[in-house]
Amino acid sequence: MVSTIERRLAKELDVPVQRIAAAIVLLDEGATVPFIARYRKEITGGLDDSQLRNLQERLIYLRELEQRRQIVIDSINAQNRMTPELLAAIHQAGDKSSLEDIYLPYRPKRRTKARLAVEAGLLELADNLISNPELDAEAEAVKYIRPPFTTDEGDNPGVADVRAALDGARQILVERFSEEAGLLGMLREFMHEHGVIVSSVIEGKEHEGLRFSDYFDYEESVSTIASHRVLALLRGRREEILTVRIRLDSEPDRPRWDDPFNPCESRIASYFAIANRHRESDKWLMDTVRWSWRTRIMPHLETELMADLRETAEAEAINVFAKNLKALLLAAPAGPKVTMGLDPGIRTGVKVAVVDKTGKVLDTATVYPHPPRNDWQGAIETLFGLVGKYGIELIAVGNGTASRETDRLAKELIALCKDRKIDKIVVSEAGASVYSASEYASRELPDMDVTLRGAVSIARRLQDPLAELVKIEPKSIGVGQYQHDVAQSKLGRSLDATVEDCVNAVGVDVNTASVPLLTRVSGLTEGIAGNIVHYRDRNGRFASRADLRLIPRLGEKTFEQAAGFLRITGGDNPLDASAVHPESYPLVEKILDDLGVGIETVIGNRELLKKIKPEKYVSEQFGLPTITDILKELEKPGRDPRPEFVSAHFKEGVEGISDLKSGMILEGVVTNVTAFGAFVDIGVHQDGLVHISELSEKYVSDPHQIVKSGQIVRVRVLDVDIKRQRIALSMVLDKGKGSDNAVLKAVGRKDKPVGKRQVTHESAGNAMAEAFAKLHGKL
Repeated sequence: MVSTIERRLAKELDVPVQRIAAAIVLLDEGATVPFIARYRKEITGGLDDSQLRNLQERLIYLRELEQRRQIVIDSINAQNRMTPELLAAIHQAGDKSSLEDIYLPYRPKRRTKARLAVEAGLLELADNLISNPELDAEAEAVKYIRPPFTTDEGDNPGVADVRAALDGARQILVERFSEEAGLLGMLREFMHEHGVIVSSVIEGKEHEGLRFSDYFDYEESVSTIASHRVLALLRGRREEILTVRIRLDSEPDRPRWDDPFNPCESRIASYFAIANRHRESDKWLMDTVRWSWRTRIMPHLETELMADLRETAEAEAINVFAKNLKALLLAAPAGPKVTMGLDPGIRTGVKVAVVDKTGKVLDTATVYPHPPRNDWQGAIETLFGLVGKYGIELIAVGNGTASRETDRLAKELIALCKDRKIDKIVVSEAGASVYSASEYASRELPDMDVTLRGAVSIARRLQDPLAELVKIEPKSIGVGQYQHDVAQSKLGRSLDATVEDCVNAVGVDVNTASVPLLTRVSGLTEGIAGNIVHYRDRNGRFASRADLRLIPRLGEKTFEQAAGFLRITGGDNPLDASAVHPESYPLVEKILDDLGVGIETVIGNRELLKKIKPEKYVSEQFGLPTITDILKELEKPGRDPRPEFVSAHFKEGVEGISDLKSGMILEGVVTNVTAFGAFVDIGVHQDGLVHISELSEKYVSDPHQIVKSGQIVRVRVLDVDIKRQRIALSMVLDKGKGSDNAVLKAVGRKDKPVGKRQVTHESAGNAMAEAFAKLHGKL
């Protein structure tokens, strides 16, 4: 039987309900998203990893909603207050907010003022006044005066006088108005459409909170405010620099009590048929409406709306982080080459590490070419000796302090090695220091000084960014936006999922992979990954995937989940080096038997593979999607989905921010993409900002549509502020002619057209200044 959750997910994802139900079964059985996306396409109808992640998140939410729904039903039943209409409304509630609105009048409460008034007999007075405004409120109130008394729940102050009677009746109506589910839903929707978020600086905090100066006197529509501005406002409030609140767009900043009703107050009055027709109790009832709005409903909706804004902003910030992380992890690897890593430093020297083609450390050193020692020649001699000794093919220069000076050192070194082909590349060193001091680094490089481990990491991340970056906590890689302002558990889940998807998309060589890399493989835990490495160290290389069954704690279920993502090159079976799952080997053997050839003849033979009719091999076990995937894999077995390696070329003579001039066309690497633009390393120790309005001549709603982290781009210098260390860049290289050559293709460095310049409501200068404020104010 199809459940309500499955039907809802099917509608949301626009996928047949049977496919959703099947995917849920697989997830509940412990199958991972990469495994389901790759090897169970027939069952899910080809849902990709992104769709499956969304399904997984929504499944958690909807199951929590159903659990809460049952709790609400049980609570109301226990009070003997359930009705068929109420039960229907509970079942129809589509989200947690709607469900809580319905439950609000039935939620067990402490003894509120309204509760005390009901105990004192004032419910009748409240009902009489709202149902018959012709009554004189004060005259009616006299009838309900009574002395203090005691109930089973405790002492009650009674009703001392007319004022106390009317105050008690008002409290009853205020609670009634603020707990009416239909009304709350209507007011919530109106507030979302017509709310304005307003901020101002707390008196005396102007200097301390200078980095929040953009928000000292600020307002923007709730429905249009960008996520990064929401997080900036919330941080300013948390640091007690700003006051942040929400008001209606039609209301003055500080409304008075005798102002005309605002649209929400009018809706409350209309909902309960309250109007000022100059009857005896009309004014009292109108004041009660205003009291309800200002003291209960508006504060409740403001709190709720701020929470929704934060949740939405956090989700977008986490999504930005995940996109940037994915781009970084799937950056092109330089490949298995002997590499020298240079971790630049001035006073403490340049740390040097040489690693072989597999990343094994061959040698380390420290040279001091920069002030105060200025031992340039000594540094050259040391590095030259390492090149000759180990046959270095690549030099990786970290992009930190003294990067360009060290890059110049590497260039001079290469010029001396005329008989060798050596390339040098400046690479991001984000997270290298975190890795150096990590527990894993201390196990991997136990006898090495912490400062030298960073150079090892820099060298290895050039060889294979994915394999090295998985050793670092994703939050420490430095490609996030407001990462410390979002829910860390949600951020962690998202980043872990991103790393898992990337690792499994590429595949892992089981004979060379580290424990951190193996841990990210579908189905493997850190313990099993450790067992694999331990077995490999003790027994040598794995000859086949079947050997994995010998690993302690690696059972059949784990083997099923992991085997297809683990590669064994040069092993007994060529299929073990491909993404073909062992469960499909019998199918491949049948195809080979029909062809009358061996596997070596088929692999890579495009013409032969074209002759195979996939439909011929469809069976109950293997559907057309699986067979098609197998044939594609046989054509290019173990194909790496990452792009071909290419590096940026920084302009000679441009090494510091003072060397920049407006109008310069430079090449650089995108280091971070945010909601308001992209930061680009152009080799001057300070990333420049390409604001979203300068990414293209066409409208851009999301910078990720144009650029991604690690991408090589050409930019034009717009403005340089040396004092504040700000560089404004544009990817519109020639105004009026578009930016067709702004983004370089990875292969051949050919031009690639991009979109149109975004039209914004603010000038590019103001927009750029705001974006820089986000960066430099650490917002």
